[in-house]
Amino acid sequence: MKTITLVIMAAGIGSRFGGGIKQLTPIDDNGHVIMDYSIHDAIEAGFNKIVFIIRRDIEADFKEIIGNRIEKACDKHGVEVHYCFQDINDIPDEMPEGRTKPWGTGQAVLAADKYINGSFAVINADDYYGKEAFRKLYEWLNKPHKDNEICMAGFVLKNTLSDNGGVTRGLCKLQENSMKLSEIVETQNIIKTADDASSEGISIDPNRYVSMNLWGFPEGTNGSKPEFLNVLATGFEEFFKYDVKENPLKAEYLLPTVIGKLVANGLYTVDVCPTHDKWFGVTYAEDKQSVIDNFRHLLDAGVYGKEL
Repeated sequence: MKTITLVIMAAGIGSRFGGGIKQLTPIDDNGHVIMDYSIHDAIEAGFNKIVFIIRRDIEADFKEIIGNRIEKACDKHGVEVHYCFQDINDIPDEMPEGRTKPWGTGQAVLAADKYINGSFAVINADDYYGKEAFRKLYEWLNKPHKDNEICMAGFVLKNTLSDNGGVTRGLCKLQENSMKLSEIVETQNIIKTADDASSEGISIDPNRYVSMNLWGFPEGTNGSKPEFLNVLATGFEEFFKYDVKENPLKAEYLLPTVIGKLVANGLYTVDVCPTHDKWFGVTYAEDKQSVIDNFRHLLDAGVYGKEL
């Protein structure tokens, strides 16, 4: 059977959430966290391997709160579970003096390299994406593709905004009469307005597609490791030669930026798989109650059972 892996980036600590590990915050009466629902939806769609990217200092808490439970549940379905660690010191050059900031999502995915041996998707641990996105990405990944093709879930902007403050979103521009990505514009401080959305006073179409960091990468030739991982590793070395040299304390190697450059240079194409499910997550501490309410509505509507 073809292996299709879900890689979950769970190494971050949300500074706007009071310094707590927001990925491990229970959001229903049974102690489930957002990741439980993502994993449930992914396995239901057909994914059969899970790789958690965490930090060593949260390993014990992570396994106690979610990891051990997920391992038991996945074992019943024949789904593999692995852990890997994002380490700020795992770099191709010397550590800049005074650097404490993590290197970003691009380095996180590289940490999972040894556990990826075929098609894979990558998600944020603290985001709820809905069932449709996982179904569409699985269908895309289960078909043959060229090495330089990628897919992403395209969410509708208005379905991703917070009631409690501005958010950063990757606004997508599409090729004319196509669902292929032409550009991602990282836009900060997007807020809800009475009629639509805006950033720094500039109106934004609330119906345009945005990236929420749900990407899919096809297996390489004859079922081998995706070629994108080699491109990502080479790019990380170049990132140290140029970006880190210019901004040693704050430069980040971000997955959307890497992919955006590949698309801009005509080296890769990205198929946008549209979904109209509502995204939600805990960006701010005040979002927690809204997330709890949203899951309660999903449970009441029968979208999920009380036991995942």
